[in-house]
Amino acid sequence: MTSRVSRFPVSAFCILVMAIAAGILLPLPHATADEPREGPSGLPVPRFVSLKSGEVNLREGPSDSHRILWIYKRRNLPVEITAEFDVWRRVRDHEGVVGWVNKALLDGERYVIINAGANVALLERADAGAAVEAWLEPGVLARLESCHGIWCELEIQGITGFVPRAELWGIYPDEEID
Repeated sequence: MTSRVSRFPVSAFCILVMAIAAGILLPLPHATADEPREGPSGLPVPRFVSLKSGEVNLREGPSDSHRILWIYKRRNLPVEITAEFDVWRRVRDHEGVVGWVNKALLDGERYVIINAGANVALLERADAGAAVEAWLEPGVLARLESCHGIWCELEIQGITGFVPRAELWGIYPDEEID
């Protein structure tokens, strides 16, 4: 009895391997802040940026002809650039959603999102015993002013204060911001 080899699994396997190699089907593991590399833009990859517009299409691949996976409606939402291709940037959001965005819709101004499970105190000073300026709910966006050690200085609606780095998404664990 002779066995027949189906051509479909081989073809499907080849397509899968090519898609993975191109970084289109499955995202490659992102590097940590300790492993940045220079992308084609000359900027480090990975890096954090924010959405420039209140409406940004997240696409499944790096061109306008690719299907829209998601439409972001939140200006200044932080995203992590994990790859670059021409004018396209592969990004990951705080929920782990990955897709491609045109670089014209991204801004280098840094914002973070409160990523805690409960409200977080915005403190007057970088000190756990400092007075509370405001309480920030999970999901609140804030402009990142600086970050040193365990404390990050944030600005939100004209109020400036400090939050522990561990409560934020949009900054690497050892990244220093002046």
